Amino acid sequence: MDDKQLVRLDIEDGVGVITVDNPPMNALSPGVPEGIVAAVDQCNADPAVQAVVLIGAGRSFIAGADIRQFGKPRPVLKRRTYDALEESTKPVVAAIHGFALGGGLENALACHYRVAVASAKVGLPEVLIGLLPGGGGTQRLPRLIGPKAALEMIATGRHVPAAEAKALGILDAVVGGTDLRKEAIAFAKGVAARRPLPRVRDKTDRIAEVDADPGMFDAMRKSIAKSARNRTAPFHCIACVEAATRQPFEEGLATERRLFGELENAEESRALRYAFFSEREAAKIPGLPADLAFPRIKTVAVVGAGTMGGGIAMSCADYGIPVKILDATREVLDKGMQRIRDNYAVSVKRGSLSQADMDKRLALIEPVDGFEAIGQCDAVIEAAFEEMPVKKDLFLKIDAVMKPGALLLTNTSALDIDEIASVTRRPQDVAGAHFFSPANVMKLLEVVKGDKTTQQVLAATLKLGRDIGKIGAVAGNCDGFIANRSRGPFNTEMVLMVEEGALPQHIDKVMVDFGYPMGPFAVGDLAGLDISYAARKRRAAADPSYRKLLVPDRLVEMGRKGQKTGAGWYRYEKGDRTPHPDPEVSRVVAEVARELGVAQRSFTDTEILNRLLMGSVNEACKILEEGKALRASDIDVMWLYGFGFPRYRGGLMFWADGIGSKAVYEQVCEWHERYGARWAPSALLRELAQTGTAFREAAPKRAM
Repeated sequence: MDDKQLVRLDIEDGVGVITVDNPPMNALSPGVPEGIVAAVDQCNADPAVQAVVLIGAGRSFIAGADIRQFGKPRPVLKRRTYDALEESTKPVVAAIHGFALGGGLENALACHYRVAVASAKVGLPEVLIGLLPGGGGTQRLPRLIGPKAALEMIATGRHVPAAEAKALGILDAVVGGTDLRKEAIAFAKGVAARRPLPRVRDKTDRIAEVDADPGMFDAMRKSIAKSARNRTAPFHCIACVEAATRQPFEEGLATERRLFGELENAEESRALRYAFFSEREAAKIPGLPADLAFPRIKTVAVVGAGTMGGGIAMSCADYGIPVKILDATREVLDKGMQRIRDNYAVSVKRGSLSQADMDKRLALIEPVDGFEAIGQCDAVIEAAFEEMPVKKDLFLKIDAVMKPGALLLTNTSALDIDEIASVTRRPQDVAGAHFFSPANVMKLLEVVKGDKTTQQVLAATLKLGRDIGKIGAVAGNCDGFIANRSRGPFNTEMVLMVEEGALPQHIDKVMVDFGYPMGPFAVGDLAGLDISYAARKRRAAADPSYRKLLVPDRLVEMGRKGQKTGAGWYRYEKGDRTPHPDPEVSRVVAEVARELGVAQRSFTDTEILNRLLMGSVNEACKILEEGKALRASDIDVMWLYGFGFPRYRGGLMFWADGIGSKAVYEQVCEWHERYGARWAPSALLRELAQTGTAFREAAPKRAM
């Protein structure tokens, strides 16, 4: 056995109970597989043992492989756990609670029986990190539940709840008691004498489903062609399941191993694994004591019942947190509540939400009159207009009524947190909570630290974000914070390239081909061009050197605000969101170019991509220089979850590492000479280029 006792064996009433104890989620780290194999062998050698139970300690069964081991040399095991479990001469029962994911489910599939508690979830999510199940999952699961159901699970990577897993045939039983160990032992005793032992690898009846639907694999490839473009893993997953229907088991395993090997060190999987770890790292605040006490948020108030405030309220209610919402007048509040009801009703109509769940969530959202009604909430999130006088006035009122220790949060995308906090008697309790629109859909929560914001408030706000399904990351207080500030050069260059002759539809195509779900001009039309128009006016008023973007300003002033007015960068037919190139936009572009004396030219796809992204990489380096980000990877998280950056490319900084800091620096310098001050390279970019340091390894130059 392992010296750390990652796996232990107890004999109880003739049943060998093998417990995996590798906190926090019982990953299959080095030592765990060896321990399982040794324990199975010991059970088979002991005449007193009639059956075996494999169970996890703590929060989970086995949540999967240790992802940190992928891409590294791994010891070659004499016997794999799957073989030891499957070849056991005594029945092995997998007892599942928490999660059985990836290698966890694959080990369970190698057992003879599987039981689970009702709250358990199972799945093979390897595709989400650019891999495929490499422990026989693509060969066993189709034999157990049929290729069509297995195909859907493996190609999407979704987690399947216990009740569905039982209906599919993955589980033999869902146990209702509170003691899984006791229930599993009883189940094992009940099957101890049954022979022959049921092995998933020997099942063939469900494989025959392919004869009735031989086109299922091509149909799946076609159905994911758009969502999985530029990716290999989803298509390799399909190929492996197809192999399970056409090859003997051992040959199918060889196909699985070969295709897994192709993926493991490919750029796609490296990027997705990086994104996986970056997301988890973003939740950590360096230097935060492990035992730090911070307030737990059980009730929330939202000030502002507009689109953003309503979305924030829905985000809380969706996860069972009671929320009170108020606005300046009852009329506005009633309209906001109706918008919330309408949004939920759309989900019910689509079938993604039941009427019962809609009613339950609506019951958690309480419209209230007056600030006094929110005073006892644990946190308040202000979601009013992006205007400093409005926010300062609201925070005066919020400060007057909120109980001591409540979180005072402002949903601002750019305004000075310290100025907002200055009107309160407790600036230490004030932080930014920048939700992205629509708030009930977008996953990013940018938590902004003011000069006086305490660590407890930051930690509590991040925890609130996790509790309502958001991915949080901390930003320092500056204009635009991290997300919008680093995105600024992207937004500027896309418009300036249009002034120089690039077509909006060409730029959009480049970015869609790169992996974005929509191009930036189409996204602008969807969001409304008047939103960015207001932000540009504010920046121009605050900064005399700000380069005005005349083309989008004129479009807005012409009444072209995007889809909602039927025209923006594109033209839209009534009832149709398809963007159509519009000669009127070309006329405005030509007019502005003449006024500015800008020569028109053509652009290559590579120039468009690099010009959009490299300016943002340079700005991200400035953000790190100033200590406004904790880590370079936090910037990647914000681009992944805030702007739809293709996850399989890792993030902005990871993408830049694929080019190299020296090459990026040289290109930025070239454009600095051509276009002027906005392309001035940051000192950190220069340093990275000179030292050959990766962007994702860049550290802040000062504390936040």
